[in-house]
Amino acid sequence: MPLAALMAAASCSPGSEATARPEDPGQERGFALPSWNAGDYDSRQAPAYIRRIAATGARWVQINPTWYQRTTRDDSPHTTGETASDGSVRHIIGLARAAGLKVLLKPHVDLPGAQDRADIRPSDSRHWFAAYTGFIVHYADLARQAHAAELAVGTELAGVSGDRAGWLGVIAAIRRHFDGPLVYAANYDEYSKVAFWDALDLVGIDAYWPLAARPTTDVAALRRSWRPIAERLSGFAARTHRRILFTEAGYVSQRGTTVAPYSWTISRSNGDDEQAAAYEALLETFGRFPWWAGVHWWMWDDWPGSGETPARLAYTPHGKPAEQVVRRWWRR
Repeated sequence: MPLAALMAAASCSPGSEATARPEDPGQERGFALPSWNAGDYDSRQAPAYIRRIAATGARWVQINPTWYQRTTRDDSPHTTGETASDGSVRHIIGLARAAGLKVLLKPHVDLPGAQDRADIRPSDSRHWFAAYTGFIVHYADLARQAHAAELAVGTELAGVSGDRAGWLGVIAAIRRHFDGPLVYAANYDEYSKVAFWDALDLVGIDAYWPLAARPTTDVAALRRSWRPIAERLSGFAARTHRRILFTEAGYVSQRGTTVAPYSWTISRSNGDDEQAAAYEALLETFGRFPWWAGVHWWMWDDWPGSGETPARLAYTPHGKPAEQVVRRWWRR
């Protein structure tokens, strides 16, 4: 979008008629399909997952191979048996493209157990950035070779995302290997502290803002909760001269998910209606804003045998009222 148009759009109040317009066909409408094992992406379930994602009206799928660090202080990530093989990543990208879906390749660096990747603060940052560059350039090459449409340079690395010089080096290396759009996926409480948005093509936010003080299925109330957030994001888009992509957004099918969208285990009570209301409120709130670049819902079905949360309580909307919300918005 031209800068002048973006500034004009961002200057309008999110609740005003001046921003009301049909949903932008250029917005990314996607689902994340993370992998937890080396062979997930070339398993026999993979073609069906891709077909079902496309059937929702999605135009994108997000692919998430993961490397790991043992501790927050380590200075290099590494592959494990839970890292999707390169061959399987190529395979799933091929399936997606054959189904008419564009691919956001969004590699993750994670930690074992309950450790949070946001706490990664390597003891030797220079060594860590060198190792991280090797990791992400590997996927930049794979993205180019497999014709992925977009690449995320990192995800929720709040402990290092303020290091401008380190990330500018990473991004320069990536651009020598991949010429598509680049995004960084900041957590909802991190994005304003990221030091290198000007080097990227999109601002990415994992949009897990709490929306309620108690469980609710009131779509209007959830929209009111989104309003001040949308106003802040509108201003941020204007200041950074970048559109904002929700690189993740999602809600478990548990009562209370609107209170803590980032929690896999907010309760043991079914919350299908609350999940659906949260999907509705997000799409109603943001779908008309020209500075909003779309959403990748976290997440589609887990792979058989890998899910720690039963599907009926998990983030997946598949086979639940939330899937029908998506279909109504994305297939019309």
